[in-house]
Amino acid sequence: MEDAVPLIRKDRPVLRQALLAASRSRAARKLMETAPGSRRVVRRFVAGETTDDALRVTAELAEEGLLVSLDALGEDTLDTDRADANVDDYAELLVRIGQEGLADSAEVSLKLSAVGLALDESLALANARRVCAAASDAGTTVTLDMEEYETVDVTLRILAELRREYPETGVAIQSYLRRAEEHCAELAHEGSRVRLCKGAYSAPESVAFTDTVEIDKSFVRCMRVLMAGQGYPMLATHDPRLIEIAGALAALHDRDESGFEYQMLYGIRPQEQRRLADEGARVRVYTAFGREWYAYFMRRLAEKPANLGFLFRSMAGRS
Repeated sequence: MEDAVPLIRKDRPVLRQALLAASRSRAARKLMETAPGSRRVVRRFVAGETTDDALRVTAELAEEGLLVSLDALGEDTLDTDRADANVDDYAELLVRIGQEGLADSAEVSLKLSAVGLALDESLALANARRVCAAASDAGTTVTLDMEEYETVDVTLRILAELRREYPETGVAIQSYLRRAEEHCAELAHEGSRVRLCKGAYSAPESVAFTDTVEIDKSFVRCMRVLMAGQGYPMLATHDPRLIEIAGALAALHDRDESGFEYQMLYGIRPQEQRRLADEGARVRVYTAFGREWYAYFMRRLAEKPANLGFLFRSMAGRS
């Protein structure tokens, strides 16, 4: 298993594409769900399977001075009953956030595919509006996740409709897409909340950068636009170089700690999350939970294929 690590580093682009393909494979999912030790690795990235798990982790992170964005996993919904059930799950989660006094620390992230986007745009909008209403009642906010590149335009249309009634609704923009800078410029207005991330989906070269250096350059260009704008940037990266550049851009544009935030994934660089928070930065931990963890987990591996080494060791019982 140790020999796998240098091979992972050497063939990272190929592995990334293979892992993204595996995220949609039923056979690969069954293998992962039944492999000994795999659940130990999943728990590194997923907070648990229930709302109670999610709220327990949220309270723990809040005590450490961290903010949270909760993602109730359940994407690629293909029937209306399941979409309704996902909305109900979010509504329950948001009621609990309000009841347990966590609204100042926790918001929710929502994938439109979880609430019916594959079925009908108007259905997804109606369901997303229900989630936003529940968030508003709880005293918190919603950020729309960005998914496959084909859904960018419809996601932005739904965002515009939601913001008519819920102007605090945020959205994610992925720097691996060639139009990311354009979208950031359109969204860098007062009251806008934009989560900038690199992106964890597969896309053709005609619409996406495939080289990691180009994706990073795009991330920096997008940061410049957002930091110079009037909105609230949410910078989702674990890269020390990009974090350093973000701090420099904040100083350049006279943004104090309340004018932007860093975002990182649950289970990745927790010490860096605490270091930044201890220095006064706003740091939000993207925290996924639920039984439909497989696709999310595989995208986390695709983002950093070196984690495969950790997976192999754990499955072999040595972690």
